[in-house]
Amino acid sequence: MRKVLILLDPGIDDSLALMYILMHPEYKVLGIVASYGNVTKQQAIENVAYLLDLAGIKDIPIIAGVTGPLTGELVPYYPEIHGEEGLGPIKPPPNVYAGQEVFDVDKAREIIEKHGNELTIVNLGRLSDLAMLYILYGPEFMNQVKEIYLMGGAFLVPGNVTPVAEANFFADPIAADLVLEKAERVTIFPLNVTNKALLTPEIVEYLTENSKSSYAFLFEPIFDYYFNAYRKLIPGIQGAPIHDLLVVSALANPEIVKTLRRRVRVDPKGEITKGVSIADFRPLPNEESAETLDSIAMEIDYPAFLEDVVGIFLRGQIEQ
Repeated sequence: MRKVLILLDPGIDDSLALMYILMHPEYKVLGIVASYGNVTKQQAIENVAYLLDLAGIKDIPIIAGVTGPLTGELVPYYPEIHGEEGLGPIKPPPNVYAGQEVFDVDKAREIIEKHGNELTIVNLGRLSDLAMLYILYGPEFMNQVKEIYLMGGAFLVPGNVTPVAEANFFADPIAADLVLEKAERVTIFPLNVTNKALLTPEIVEYLTENSKSSYAFLFEPIFDYYFNAYRKLIPGIQGAPIHDLLVVSALANPEIVKTLRRRVRVDPKGEITKGVSIADFRPLPNEESAETLDSIAMEIDYPAFLEDVVGIFLRGQIEQ
């Protein structure tokens, strides 16, 4: 059983990743940090509560994240990609978490303290909350965790917010750089591989018709909204990249990606290069100490990824 603490900003791809991880028999979710990013912090909390409620899950703590980046900049949201509430055309019912306690960040500290090197941190959204945990509790405390898996960056491919920067790193480059400098045992899933983690309308239709999950009715409407947005951004695309879904699939199935070990930095304030992820990909890169190196996913076994995702989404019982 893999014990995980998830940080996310749901968001369609974050939501699909959360559905996957809640349905997976090998995952035990110990807490969910809901934060700003694709939607506001408040909306993120409501979306997490809604997805837990649909699954009948009552015992996973929801932890309120931060409201904005360490840069202090105003937060842009992306309703054209994720919808006004973050779930495409789906609107969670009002007061969905009425009576359910929402914890502050100290709950995350308790989880890390209790589970230590058995715990994986999965960061699917902006890195502001993870950076704040390092600031509040220090690298020695945080680096007792087993590993950190995160979605972010773009290496040797274009960005998706600027020509060079990916959204999670661009939104709070100070936080992203801090985490990558202070954290140990980090695996990064950049656009290099997440752009290839496509679901197609045919696959989603099959899942909708055959899944016994309580989430099945969500699959088509949220995917269709997301896919239509991507078709406007990338004419001719045959499916939509579900970026965060690859992270949680690869944690359970590490063989589906190939990685390189490099030291990664993020430009925090360049006029043109803000949020750009930097690593040395020369055949003979500069030598770096082992503790500064991160694992970067560079290739994906797409058929294996797809087989895993379809298998989990077809499940009828949500395991927690």
